[in-house]
Amino acid sequence: MNTLIFVSEIKMKTIRFIINPISGVGPKDKIPKLVKELFTSDKFKVDIVFTEYAGHARELTKKAVSESIDCIVAVGGDGTVNEIAGNMVHTSSVLGIIPAGSGNGLARDLRIPLDTKRAMEVIQKGAVTQIDYCKANKHFFFCTCGVGFDALVSERFSGGKHRGSLSYMKSIISEYTKFRPDEYEIVLDDEVIKDKAFLITCANASQYGYNAYIAPQANISDGKVDVVIISSVHPVEAGPMAIQLFTKKIDKNNRLTCRSSQKVIIKRQKSGLMHIDGTPVKMGRKITIRVINAGLNVVVPLKGGMESPMQAQIHDIQSFFQELGHWVGDLTSL
Repeated sequence: MNTLIFVSEIKMKTIRFIINPISGVGPKDKIPKLVKELFTSDKFKVDIVFTEYAGHARELTKKAVSESIDCIVAVGGDGTVNEIAGNMVHTSSVLGIIPAGSGNGLARDLRIPLDTKRAMEVIQKGAVTQIDYCKANKHFFFCTCGVGFDALVSERFSGGKHRGSLSYMKSIISEYTKFRPDEYEIVLDDEVIKDKAFLITCANASQYGYNAYIAPQANISDGKVDVVIISSVHPVEAGPMAIQLFTKKIDKNNRLTCRSSQKVIIKRQKSGLMHIDGTPVKMGRKITIRVINAGLNVVVPLKGGMESPMQAQIHDIQSFFQELGHWVGDLTSL
């Protein structure tokens, strides 16, 4: 559970929205109009840019930082947030988040509303806090990174035609029966663990996204990462474990080991996949994870504007049926 310390009230005049038009399952064409309605010219100087290719968000963010833009708003999913936030660490610019992706892990962890209008109101009325960020070798991450099964799922999911929870679950089910655990050595601050692991997740935030809480006790501002190791899982255990994952009780599973550490070294027998905030990347046999405390300024909601569990569930149900509509549309067009 996060205990965020508010640094200051928002005192921003210049705001730049960076919109990823292909993130998530819904269209983004109505967002510019909503921005103009809520951020009036007498209080804010606002502009909007759209990403046009992979990596474009990084370029747009570097430009915004060089122009001393007060607040840079990521409109997209965790991949978009990662690209933007990774170029804002240790700067005076403040990150705003409009969740418009599939999992929206960082937004959920920070209790930012998943509704677009309410998320914009957070940027208007919220407060600025500082959160930790992490590096896995040279790659920045803000939610989670991991090796093993979740890395494989991220690769399959990223290559799929559809985004959303249905596609995510499809990737999990299709890969589960084929997956074979690997041998790892995990070096922590004061302990070395050797295990044949189903997955190893380093969690700066409490969840992957989709309300899948892999590290329910993780705190994004404590200067440490929660290292979650799940040993080999028997097929009959998969269902109960999935329920625990989505009910914030995975840490009660006897197949799970969790440690908190400022630095983590993962050693494996061969190079392979790792996911970085849900994006699959190729990594070597040795991966060093470090936590940098209070390195990023972020707009977060004040108590009255936080997303409630009920509001998140309603949003997820709406997104589910929207995604289902896309799947049905594809089937009927065959």
